[in-house]
Amino acid sequence: MYKMLLVDDEADVREGLVQEIHWGACGFTIEGTAENGREAVELAERLEPDVVITDISMPFQDGLQLAAWLREHQPLCKIVILTGYDEFDYARQAITLRVDEYLLKPFSADSFMELLHKIKDKIDREVAEREDVRQLKEHYRTSLPLLRESFLASLLTRKLPRTIIEEKTRNYGLPSNGACYLASVLALYPAAEDKEKTSSSSLRHSGDLDLMLHAMLNIAKELMDPLSYGSAFIYQDSIVLLTANDGREDEAWFNDLQVTLDRLLKSVLHYLKLSVTIGVGSKVRHLSDLKHSYQDALLALDYRLILGAEKVIFIDDVESPRQEGVRLDELKEQALIRNLKLGTAEELSEAISHIFDELIGASCTIHEVQVYLLEVVTSILRTAKESGIEMEELFGAGFQLHAEIFKFSGLEEAKAWLLDISLTIRKHISSSRQHSYKDIVEKALQYTREHYVDPELSLQKLCMQLHISTGYFSGVFKKEIKMTYVQYLMQLRMETAKELLRSSDLKAFEIAERVGYADPNYFSFCFKKQVGISPKEYRAQARG
Repeated sequence: MYKMLLVDDEADVREGLVQEIHWGACGFTIEGTAENGREAVELAERLEPDVVITDISMPFQDGLQLAAWLREHQPLCKIVILTGYDEFDYARQAITLRVDEYLLKPFSADSFMELLHKIKDKIDREVAEREDVRQLKEHYRTSLPLLRESFLASLLTRKLPRTIIEEKTRNYGLPSNGACYLASVLALYPAAEDKEKTSSSSLRHSGDLDLMLHAMLNIAKELMDPLSYGSAFIYQDSIVLLTANDGREDEAWFNDLQVTLDRLLKSVLHYLKLSVTIGVGSKVRHLSDLKHSYQDALLALDYRLILGAEKVIFIDDVESPRQEGVRLDELKEQALIRNLKLGTAEELSEAISHIFDELIGASCTIHEVQVYLLEVVTSILRTAKESGIEMEELFGAGFQLHAEIFKFSGLEEAKAWLLDISLTIRKHISSSRQHSYKDIVEKALQYTREHYVDPELSLQKLCMQLHISTGYFSGVFKKEIKMTYVQYLMQLRMETAKELLRSSDLKAFEIAERVGYADPNYFSFCFKKQVGISPKEYRAQARG
């Protein structure tokens, strides 16, 4: 069954539709009814109906305004407009709002049910399309090469958690157990001055980089395919070549790779007449380290200035094997900063322990430890500064955080010191954030008490005054006041109105104006909805 919301300012129309139409037989249940557009918006936010049937002409907010709100906030909801003969041209505006159907009054029960069946069929088709597993699987299959290349490209510049890499490795059919990975880069460079002259119509002289890259990519893919695993794609104006031995003997796999890269270089030089160089990175044992192999491949390309272009240059041939030390990579730094700002003391302690566990496992020298801790401390200081913390206020004048690193005799002493510093900064950040929350809410309450008489006062206007986003403010306000801002504003206005009704002889329209309602009828509507009785009845009861 699909959820239906009926909106019409005439009670007999609403009740008639509810009673006379066989909603269940048409596939719908009536979840709610509203007598104007504003009330309908409130119900739609809570009920999230599948269909809204609404009249056009209604007080406070008409049907087209309601349709505009639905299109913006609940775009999948179907909208049916009910209109009279004299409103027919007006109803044509509904076309621009992508209203699904409109029905001309008066209408018969049969024509109304026919429309409901039509709407239901449309929703059924859309639901079936979204839930068509076969179609989704086919789309995934055809998208898989692009998804795989996008994933591999992301590994060239950043380090993802191993759990994510292992999951995507399985999903994308990449080599995993026992594999060895290697990145190469096929880069295009201007031809030497003494190069053979070619016609101006040649690819080399076309100046079209995209065309050159795609021509190179076609050759690269053709030659990489026979390898046990090979992938080629365009990345940052070069061709990246990724290979894996997939369990084969390293020597045999590496020999095949050398032959393939030599053929690729010669093919591009011969067929495309383009001056290119291939840089080959170091072998790595996990995809999470692929970025290091890629960086080595780029470094190998720099050696063309010494060895000459149009060659395959292996980083292992031009540089001694690099000692892989510990690094404060992006993921570890993000975890440290996140725990400083938002984590518990236990979570921050665990993050610091993880940093030192890696140091101990790497068997670093004291100098390497000091360099690594300098990176950690720099990250902590930057976070503290961004949070408005002055280090001298916390630790006293003349305190030099970086200098402390060189005073420790062992890792345990350094760990205890860094943990103490980090917990102190975390506590200060947390305290500052709580004060900030309270300051924001207090400013909001003060502004609201001073401006609630303004009919235009709203959450959006308040946040513009406070220079803060509505999403962030709404979360902070509800956390501190235990109600939404709209509920608080309504409560303030209603309490003020009740006080004026009890203690003054002001007319209802005068009270409406004093509590921020330009429309006295809407004030009476809201008052009765909030209090349960009309303003007139409330005054009579209050005065006995």
